[in-house]
Amino acid sequence: MEAKTLGIATPRKPVLSVSARKIKDNAADWHNLILKWETLNDAGFTTANNIANLKISLLSKDKAQLESSSPTDDENEEKMYPEYSEELEMLCEELQATLAGLTKIQVKMEKLSSTTKGICELENYHHGEESKRPPLFHTWPTTHFYEVSRKLSDMYRKELLLKRTVAEELAHCSDHDLTLSYLSMWLHQPYVESDSKLHLESMLLETGHRAL
Repeated sequence: MEAKTLGIATPRKPVLSVSARKIKDNAADWHNLILKWETLNDAGFTTANNIANLKISLLSKDKAQLESSSPTDDENEEKMYPEYSEELEMLCEELQATLAGLTKIQVKMEKLSSTTKGICELENYHHGEESKRPPLFHTWPTTHFYEVSRKLSDMYRKELLLKRTVAEELAHCSDHDLTLSYLSMWLHQPYVESDSKLHLESMLLETGHRAL
């Protein structure tokens, strides 16, 4: 007679529906995209700051040269300026590369919002009115995931447009105070509202990425 061993049954995790699993994946994607955005934003600020410092240095040199200009100085000016101009051009290209990276991230954010909207429409098609069905996770109705995704996506879309303007104007700006204003706008991201982190953390909490 075979001996029977009694084991302790571990409760199974609830199986997520296709819609719930996709929304949970989207929440993780939002988290990762925002982390990547912040990393690129910091790198872009460093580059923008280097551009600003170089511009200030160039303007100071131009002013000094104008004050002490003489016909014999023309040759020296021609020797000095191209070197700095090349450095400025390289920094501007670096900033444009950062903008390209931010643009790719923002496009992915738009796709996440679009996907979430599609999930909402699919749920409505299969299950009818949202008020008559249980939530996919804890308390959020399905449409709230789209509302949060749309809010976040709009914030970063506006921020990207601002950064493009800053990048275009920074290298051509000759006003010291205005240059500092551009740097501040890049760093502090005025269109990424203070409640963006709360929206993200709430979504991660709702989908189980954060412990209750």
